[in-house]
Amino acid sequence: MSYLKKVIYNCKQATFLIEKKSIGKITLRESFELRVHLFGCSFCRIYKKQSRVINQMVQELFRSSMHRDYKLDENFKNELQGRIEEELNKN
Repeated sequence: MSYLKKVIYNCKQATFLIEKKSIGKITLRESFELRVHLFGCSFCRIYKKQSRVINQMVQELFRSSMHRDYKLDENFKNELQGRIEEELNKN
């Protein structure tokens, strides 16, 4: 299998790079590989959006948790799910 085909069909590597990029920097080569993969893979594009929304919401949760005591009850879970879906539908 050629190098380009390995990049195009490797969702596991793409999701790894998406997460790696969210917590730090990725190399120029990794950035190229991710862009190539995302160009042709709608599943990983959706994953990238979901990951970004979840990371933003978790950061917001930790910032505001100093002021409120969160518990993962059903109402909270439903509210969080609704907010995630709302953010994903914006795009």
